[in-house]
Amino acid sequence: MKIGFAAPTSGSWATPEILTEVGQRADELGYASLWSFQRLLYPTGTQIGETYHSVLEPMVTLGFLASATKRIRLGVAIVNFPFTSPIALAKEAAAVDVLSKGRLVLGLGLGWEAEEFVATGSTSEKRPARAAEFVECLNALFSGQADFKGEFYQVPSSEILPKPIQQPRPPLLFGGGVEAALKRAGRIGDGWISSSRADLTSMGGSVQTVKNAAEEAGRDPQAVEIVVRGLVKLGDEAGADRKPLTGSVAQIKDDFAMLEAQGVTEVFVDLNFDPTIGNPSADPARSLAKAHAALDAFAPVN
Repeated sequence: MKIGFAAPTSGSWATPEILTEVGQRADELGYASLWSFQRLLYPTGTQIGETYHSVLEPMVTLGFLASATKRIRLGVAIVNFPFTSPIALAKEAAAVDVLSKGRLVLGLGLGWEAEEFVATGSTSEKRPARAAEFVECLNALFSGQADFKGEFYQVPSSEILPKPIQQPRPPLLFGGGVEAALKRAGRIGDGWISSSRADLTSMGGSVQTVKNAAEEAGRDPQAVEIVVRGLVKLGDEAGADRKPLTGSVAQIKDDFAMLEAQGVTEVFVDLNFDPTIGNPSADPARSLAKAHAALDAFAPVN
């Protein structure tokens, strides 16, 4: 199982200096990937956590990291497709892939916060059908030559250059936890990314649903990527009632083994969801120190 790391994307530690330092250290230590995520706004009176209060735009963040790193894959978990268009996302994705020399992993979601649909002038209607057509259009755009006419999206006959380095496209992973989303990931995506709210003790069922859908679509189920966002909280040894990925280094590594046994192919350590790190009032220096401790503790064994 591969080990990745979430870039400092949320809160006070999402600065150019800390992004560079964490990204370069993860690259040096052999981590498989760096990850960003999307949140467009923080509605007044909302009950969602402080992690979503101040978030860097994910594709711009990955473009920045492309220039600061050399080897590590650059992933977004996730961009919500209703808030953009296939052509805009294709251009952004191709740019990141070109600038990183073929290291982008593109995660797509359907969106869930009502205020973001309002703010972007988008609709939550017919999202499954729109998602399937969005991917079909993306595939055409990534080829560099498109003439696409669908129910929801149209692209006049055009060249779209530069093409992404990775062909026929960068790896495309889907988010979502309901059965339909899992099947979509296996049927038309290259894999699945779990959400911050996923039950990590029962990943096996979701993994199997994704793989079964891939096989039914005539694809190799063993080639499907299963990526887990790991909300790690590193500290002293915790009691028996602890949540997965909290506690000592040994306890968290045991949880990594638990995830691998369920068919997970990659887990990335995400400190942005630690309330002492991923919020605007956190001390950036302390957040960086915690990141270095985690980077050293969970560095892949090469």
